[in-house]
Amino acid sequence: MAGLLIRDATEADYDAIVALNVAEVRHTSAMDVDRLRHLASLSDCLRVATLDGRVVAFLLAMRAGADYRNDNFGWFAGRYPDFLYVDRIVVDAAAQGHGLGSRLYADLFAFARERGIPRVTCEFNVVPPNEPSRLFHARHGFVEAGRQWLDNGRKQVSMQVAELA
Repeated sequence: MAGLLIRDATEADYDAIVALNVAEVRHTSAMDVDRLRHLASLSDCLRVATLDGRVVAFLLAMRAGADYRNDNFGWFAGRYPDFLYVDRIVVDAAAQGHGLGSRLYADLFAFARERGIPRVTCEFNVVPPNEPSRLFHARHGFVEAGRQWLDNGRKQVSMQVAELA
């Protein structure tokens, strides 16, 4: 894609990031600008993909040891000494199908390897199902390490790990 740039997010990107998150909140969790500021302060990697200067995707990840109070992050922290946890990756619906998610993951995997982080972790819904996310993560080498129920049994997630040998 001509005009595509992947870079660190800045505070000037936060409104666009929140708007992208709102559009896909059914697959992620709610986030306003204050929540984003907090998550950004805990993250090791907050990257955006811009197309002709417009933010069209973002990825937010935390490293093991972050002071992040989250059931899924905690699940991985209880099992792995070092990892990079993808809290969320969102691509604008109008920009989907052009490999932006794959480019963000390639960027994240390079980031992890440069820092000696041995694995990337994430989760996606299996109840209710998120089949596009399952297929996407399988293509990027993620395998299921377990499952857990959340939201008082209303949601089940597949806990995924990609080892970066």
